[in-house]
Amino acid sequence: MTQDRSDAWPVLRTQAQLGEGPVWCGRRNRLFWTDILGQSFSQFDPTTGQNTTITLDDPLCAFALMADGRFLCAFAHCIAIMDATGGREPALYRLTGEDPANRFNDGKCDARGRFWIGTMNTQGKRGLGALYRFDPDGTLHRMWDGLSTSNGLGWSPDGHVFYLTDSPTGQIHAFDFDPDQGRISRQRCFARIPADIGRPDGLCVDTRGYVWSAIWDGARVLRFAPDGTIDREIHLPVPRPTSVAFGGPGLTRLYVTSCRGGLDAATLERHPLSGSLFALDPGVQGRPEPLAAF
Repeated sequence: MTQDRSDAWPVLRTQAQLGEGPVWCGRRNRLFWTDILGQSFSQFDPTTGQNTTITLDDPLCAFALMADGRFLCAFAHCIAIMDATGGREPALYRLTGEDPANRFNDGKCDARGRFWIGTMNTQGKRGLGALYRFDPDGTLHRMWDGLSTSNGLGWSPDGHVFYLTDSPTGQIHAFDFDPDQGRISRQRCFARIPADIGRPDGLCVDTRGYVWSAIWDGARVLRFAPDGTIDREIHLPVPRPTSVAFGGPGLTRLYVTSCRGGLDAATLERHPLSGSLFALDPGVQGRPEPLAAF
């Protein structure tokens, strides 16, 4: 396993309470990301270093780019379309049939533009979350139950393996994926991260099929080979990296969001960059995130 201890640097020194969900837009040359607890939505311009932020009425938990420049968004309890100014259309779907303390969490689109989004319990109760598929016709399908915190997700380059993180259990699951039908099957454990290392959070998959995972309370990003073994470890100057996304020219730069919410004063004094946005050049290429077909 290769260890990189000084590759990452802060491209944006900020104080996100729960920075999450980075998505690169090549057309705009911007990295979009959300601060869930801070209830804000940002776009970072790596050319100028400027970060433009809008304040939201609700926590924005996940989003996907749309062809017309808008965003398909999972807020805490609904799915709705939002424009770059924060203007929001009526909800396409409202979360029902779950524990009252549940909310949406991480989500992404598959290659057909279907939005996959999971839920989590905000009171820390385990096994109450689920994974959903939201189709362009407005129908929602419950795909998997028993999750604790449905988190980072992604697909193999050939589109036939689906990855899904359940953070409190320390597991990244793998499933067979049917791209035509949008179905998952044959669930198995892809990787299990010991609690003393941290908890897996957001993930992305590079062009070689390697899985990159931000490790919450682990101050690192891990890269997993397609067989689930750890082959690379990148240390960060913050304890709670939250998610990862490739961006920049050729999708060769890896961006990492982080969190400062919930950290005590002593920890923040030791790790003052908590909540900042980081970048590194890992020498591999990422893949563009599919657009939402809505």
